[in-house]
Amino acid sequence: MNFRKLGTSDLEVSEISLGSWLTYSGGVERDATWACTDAAFEAGINFFDTANAYGDGAAEEAWGEILSTRPRDSYVLATKVFFPIHGERGLSAAQIHKQIDASLARLRTDHVDLYQCHRFDVTVPIEETMEALTEIVRAGKVRYLGFSEWTPEQIDAAFAVEGAAPFVSSQPQYSMLWRAPEAEAFAAASAHGVKQIVWSPLAEGVLTGKYRPGEAPPADSRAASDTMSSFIKRRLTDDTLAAVQRLVPIAEEEGLSMAQLALAWVLRRDEVASAIIGASRPEQVHDNAQASGHTLSDATLRAIDEALGDAPVTGAQTAPGASAGVLHR
Repeated sequence: MNFRKLGTSDLEVSEISLGSWLTYSGGVERDATWACTDAAFEAGINFFDTANAYGDGAAEEAWGEILSTRPRDSYVLATKVFFPIHGERGLSAAQIHKQIDASLARLRTDHVDLYQCHRFDVTVPIEETMEALTEIVRAGKVRYLGFSEWTPEQIDAAFAVEGAAPFVSSQPQYSMLWRAPEAEAFAAASAHGVKQIVWSPLAEGVLTGKYRPGEAPPADSRAASDTMSSFIKRRLTDDTLAAVQRLVPIAEEEGLSMAQLALAWVLRRDEVASAIIGASRPEQVHDNAQASGHTLSDATLRAIDEALGDAPVTGAQTAPGASAGVLHR
C-alpha cells in the first residue's frame, strides 16, 4: 500500500481508504463489518471515512466498537457533519459543537483526525461555521478540517475568514464515469493546498463490470435493492454498460481486475490523496487495495477514453443528487 500526504497536514493516508456509506450504517451485518475492517488493516489501509448521518449514527457506532480495539495511532479517522441526524442538521456553531461531541462518543475516541463539512450550509454565515470549526480544532477534538462537494466560490470564502483553521481535504465524487471535478474543483482546491479524497470511484459498482447491458442487476447487488436503485439507475443505461464492458480487455491486458483499473485511474491524478471504497466482503477490500501503486500508461489511458466514448458524465461540478437536501457520501 502506498501513502500520500493529505494536503498541508502531517497526515499520511493510504491511497485506498475504507468508507461506510450504505454498508456499515446498517446494510452490512456486524460480523461482516468487523471482517472488512480487519481486511483493510491487513491490506495496509490506514484511512477510514464515515459520517454522523450514516444510519443516524450507526456507522460511527460500528467503527467505535471495532476501531477502539486497535491502537489509536494505527489509523486515520475521518467523519462529517451537516446532513440530518435525529432531526438536526447544518453547520451552525451550535450544531458543530453538539455534533462533534456526539460523534466522538459514538466513535469511542477523544479526537478525529479529519472533520469534514458534508456539504455547504447556505443558511449560516461562513464566518460562523469557520469560527466554530476552528474552536474544535483548538480544543483538540479535531486535528484537521475538510469539506465535501463545495464550489470554488465557497472554498475561497472559507479561506478568506481571518484566523480560521484551514481545510486540508476535499471529498468530491470522481470516477471514469463522473469527471466533473476536473473542470474546476481540483484547481480551486489545489490553489489552497487542498488534496482530494474521492468517493464513488467505482461509480457505485458499475465500473466493476457486474452490470451488463440487457440483463437484470445481480440479485445481491445495490441496483437490485429498492432503497439504493434510484441513485444507481441513472448509470444503468445499455450504452453506458456496453461501454464499461469494453474496459474488460483493457483491465486484462494490465493484469488488473475491473475495480483495480478504475481505482488506478482516479489515483493517476496528483490532486488525489485517496480513493474511498465500500465493501461488504473482505475479499473486495483485498482486491481493491491492490490498485495502489499501479501506474497506467498513456496508451492505456487513451484506450480507456476510447472504450468509454461518450459514456462519462462531465456536465456539472456537483454530483447528481448531491445537493444540500439529499444524502450521498
